[in-house]
Amino acid sequence: MSYYEVSHIIFEDDNSSESGSGDIGSDFDEPCDPDFSQDFKRVFLPTVYGIIFILGLIGNGLVVLVMGCQRKSRTMTDKYRLHLSVADLLFVLSLPFWAVYAASDWYFGSFMCAAVHMIYTVNLYSSVLILAFISLDRYLAVVRATNSHAPRKLLAERVIYVGVWLPAALLTVPDLVFAKAEHGESGTICTRIYPLESNTTWMVVFHLQHILVGFVLPGLVILICYCIIISKLSRGSKGTQKRKALKTTVVLILCFFGCWMPYCGGILVNTLMNLDVVPYSCELRQRVEKWIFITEALAYFHCCLNPILYAFLGVKFKKSARSALSASRGSSLKILPKKRGGMSSVSTESESSSFHSS
Repeated sequence: MSYYEVSHIIFEDDNSSESGSGDIGSDFDEPCDPDFSQDFKRVFLPTVYGIIFILGLIGNGLVVLVMGCQRKSRTMTDKYRLHLSVADLLFVLSLPFWAVYAASDWYFGSFMCAAVHMIYTVNLYSSVLILAFISLDRYLAVVRATNSHAPRKLLAERVIYVGVWLPAALLTVPDLVFAKAEHGESGTICTRIYPLESNTTWMVVFHLQHILVGFVLPGLVILICYCIIISKLSRGSKGTQKRKALKTTVVLILCFFGCWMPYCGGILVNTLMNLDVVPYSCELRQRVEKWIFITEALAYFHCCLNPILYAFLGVKFKKSARSALSASRGSSLKILPKKRGGMSSVSTESESSSFHSS
C-alpha cells in the first residue's frame, strides 16, 4: 500500500471519521491545516512517481527481456535477478494509479483500489525479501564456496517461493478485506477502511508490519551476510578483483539502508505519534508528513537502482544485452552461451568474478 495513501488519510481533515475510514488523526483535538502539504504532494508525488515509473520500466523490463532470452544459460544468480526485476516491474506498474490519486482523485473504483493495493503490497515486500535472499546466496557462494552448490540451488529454485512470494501474497489479505474506494466531501479516497472502534489499532499494526517485514528483517539478513563477506574478502592477499568486490558490497549495503531507513524512520515516528508515545503537535504532524512524502520517493527509487546494482554491472549481462538488442527478432534471436568453468556456480554481485578470487 502506498504510504501516500496512508498519509492522505492520517493527515486529512476529520470529515471521514464518522464513516470509519481509518483516520488516525481524528483522535487529535488540535486543528491542523494541511493545505501546504496538499499542494506539495499534488506536484511532487506525481512527478517523482512518473520518473520512477519510466526508469523502473526501462531498467527492469530490459533485465526481464535479457534473462528471458537466455533460459539455457541462466545461473542461480540470474534467477534471483529475474525474480527481483519481475517484482520491481510489477511494483512500478502500480505507480501511475498512485500518481493520479496524488494529483487529483481516485477514479478507478473499489475493485481497482483493492487490486492496485494488492499488486503494490506483494511486490513491495517480495522485492526487499529477494534482496535478502540474494545476500544469503552471496554468503554461501563466498564463505561456503566449497560445498554451497546444493543449498544455493535449493534456495534459488524452491525456498524462494516459500520464503518470498508466499508471505508477500499472504500480506495482501488485509488489502483484499479492507481496501476500497469511498466517496466523501473532499472527493473519493482509496484506502484500507477499518472498523471505527479499532481503526487506530489496525493502522499501527500495519505500520509496524511494514517496518519489520519490509525493512528490519531483510535489513538484518543483508547487513549480517555482507559484513561476513567483507570480513572474508578483507583477509588474505589484496588484488584488483578483491578491492572491486569489497566496494561493490559496501555500495549494496549503503544503497539499501540509505533508501529505506529514512522512509521507515518516518513511518515509525508517525506510528509513535499515533500511539501518544511521541507528543502530538501540528508542527510535528506537518513535518512528519512532508518527510514521508520525500523519503518515500527515495525509497521507491531503489527499484530503479536494482537493475544497475544487480545486473547492468555484470560482464555477462552486458554481453547478453548486446546480443539481445542486436540480434534479429523471433527464433533467430540467440544469446551468447555462458562459458562454464570450475567456479561458474559461484557467480556473485556483478557477475564480474570479483568474488571468485576469495
